[in-house]
Amino acid sequence: MEIKDYNYPVAEITAKIIRERGLKNKAVAEKAGYSEQMLSDMLNGRKLIRIVDAIRIRDALGIDTNTLFGNEGR
Repeated sequence: MEIKDYNYPVAEITAKIIRERGLKNKAVAEKAGYSEQMLSDMLNGRKLIRIVDAIRIRDALGIDTNTLFGNEGR
């Protein structure tokens, strides 16, 4: 398995929300406490998204955990 496989679905959902809301990766990264490059590395499978990272991303986007992990309506 590759890192991108472990980051699924968090990376995909994060990128989708950023696109849909018309946000900039840099703004989301800074709000989560990361550099733009670090967030990019996570979203593109070059850095593992740990639980603490998922929580910081979730909070920066203002979404709930179920949404971030693709569990809406379950």
